Amino acid sequence: MGESTTQDYVDDSYAASATTALIIAAPLEVHRTLGPGFQEVIYQRALALELPAHGIECEREVSIDVFYKGRHIGRRRVDFVAAGVMVELKAKAVIEDVDFIQTLSYLKASGFKIGLLLNFGGRRLEIRRLAN
Repeated sequence: MGESTTQDYVDDSYAASATTALIIAAPLEVHRTLGPGFQEVIYQRALALELPAHGIECEREVSIDVFYKGRHIGRRRVDFVAAGVMVELKAKAVIEDVDFIQTLSYLKASGFKIGLLLNFGGRRLEIRRLAN
């Protein structure tokens, strides 16, 4: 099986597909270079270097406000905001339902329309696109 290309991740049925495909190129490179087995923070640091190298503006560890019925009730941190897309990282054997649910909740609370959940822990990079 050949290596994935950015074009493999473009699907016009997904909102912002071209943007997420560009973003996905950076974690693919990080996973190809480092492979699985590191803690999440190592992948986060590598991705903070790789996203700009791919021409993608990003912010790391972005605080988002959480509202309940219009009232501010707290803050949470998301791993990245890249080109207007919320990006959450994991480094586990497989993404679990709780990871998916947490990322969806962060996406909803943040007001971002599109999110990516990336898992660096497996043999292959696991990618989930989410929409709010």
